[in-house]
Amino acid sequence: MKKKVWLSAAAIALVLCCAVGGTLAWLSAKTDPINNTFTVGDISIQLAESDNLDLKMVPGKTLTKDPAVTVKAGSEACWLFVKVETSSNFGTFMTYDIAGGWTALAGVAGVYYRQVPAAAADAVYPVLKDNQVIVKEEVTKQQLQAVSTDLPTMTFTAYAVQQDSIADAITAWGKVAPTTT
Repeated sequence: MKKKVWLSAAAIALVLCCAVGGTLAWLSAKTDPINNTFTVGDISIQLAESDNLDLKMVPGKTLTKDPAVTVKAGSEACWLFVKVETSSNFGTFMTYDIAGGWTALAGVAGVYYRQVPAAAADAVYPVLKDNQVIVKEEVTKQQLQAVSTDLPTMTFTAYAVQQDSIADAITAWGKVAPTTT
């Protein structure tokens, strides 16, 4: 019988503890979680020129040559470069000027740059002033005939690198400059 009394007393004590414990409340709080999804930045460029350009050299003639670099919509702010390479005999026959907005990169022949902000739309940057090269007036028929096996050439290459964390054009060029081995 003592055992039953003892079990009954224990049961009553347990019920009282639960009732008292249930009525005690602690001040507490909890926030909703904040989830972060990291996205990927990108730079996309395109170098294009009109098809079927008439590049026949005639003394004094202005030739249409319209290379342009497009920084595609959604690209990050970038350092944009264009490298203009000409054959060793190009200057004997023709001249050109770089379009406005480009700056010659100090110490690197034929490389020009500009800073391009991030934009929602495609941004097009012509390379040559007035989209042209000019055949020099003093070029003679004999010079043109002699050059037929070694015609002048002009080559364009575009490069881009993010502006973020890159303070100047020389450093930016170092990130994208072609290496020679």
